[in-house]
Amino acid sequence: MTADAPRPPHAPRAATAGGPGLFLTFEGGDGAGKTTQATLLEEWLRGQGREVVRTREPGGTDVGVRIRDIVLHHRGHIAPRAEALLYAADRAHHVETVVQPAIARGDVVIQDRYLDSSVAYQGAGRVLDADDVRELSLWATGGLLPDLTVLLDLDPAAARARLDADDKPFDRLEAEKAEFHERVRVAFLALAAAEPERFLVLDATQPAPTLAERVRAAVASRLV
Repeated sequence: MTADAPRPPHAPRAATAGGPGLFLTFEGGDGAGKTTQATLLEEWLRGQGREVVRTREPGGTDVGVRIRDIVLHHRGHIAPRAEALLYAADRAHHVETVVQPAIARGDVVIQDRYLDSSVAYQGAGRVLDADDVRELSLWATGGLLPDLTVLLDLDPAAARARLDADDKPFDRLEAEKAEFHERVRVAFLALAAAEPERFLVLDATQPAPTLAERVRAAVASRLV
């Protein structure tokens, strides 16, 4: 197995969120537009009278904020396995204290990044075993998978141009070389191909309103 092409998950691997609420995640490379689409979806759902919990990984809890500072802004070397474990630790605490309670209340959780990011960035980007990284996160979260994962697919060169235009300092992952981000993109697309019932893959070069309409349609079908 190559690190940038994780095997399709063996069924059954994990249960989706289920319950009265809905668990939605946005994935994709840095600069793909996840924040914009998450904001538009939140506004639409609130307009429909739904209770929404907007969160992110890492950094969706007080503990997560500290972990986020380490994994994204620490300028020294972090061993790849240690990095993967830090993300999994954040995920375990976040799911138990934020995500699962929200789902149980019947809320819609909109989350920026989840375990697929670990498989792509630490599995493929850091050239660890993708299956090991996935299994670590599934263990950390009790097997929780989203009801819908929106993958905003964008060529890494186009994503870098967007990030450059923002004129903000790069974090540790954004600063990686083009080859790293190519491996991440390939891994994301492989994950989506392996679980087409969970993933909605969208071309992130499309206009934001067009993307938002596609996302709303997919979410509306799951709310029914």
